[in-house]
Amino acid sequence: MKKGDSKEKMFRDFTRDFINEDIVGEVRSRLFYKKPSLERKEKEKERGKRKR
Repeated sequence: MKKGDSKEKMFRDFTRDFINEDIVGEVRSRLFYKKPSLERKEKEKERGKRKR
């Protein structure tokens, strides 16, 4: 963001960065405690999806 940017452009840049950083997903994942075994299972499931 530069000093001369309009408010709309700054807002668009902020929302794009917010989405790209996956902040909402991170907050949702940290809302509740997950047992380490469940976290491992979820990661394993994600790896399986990426392989296909």
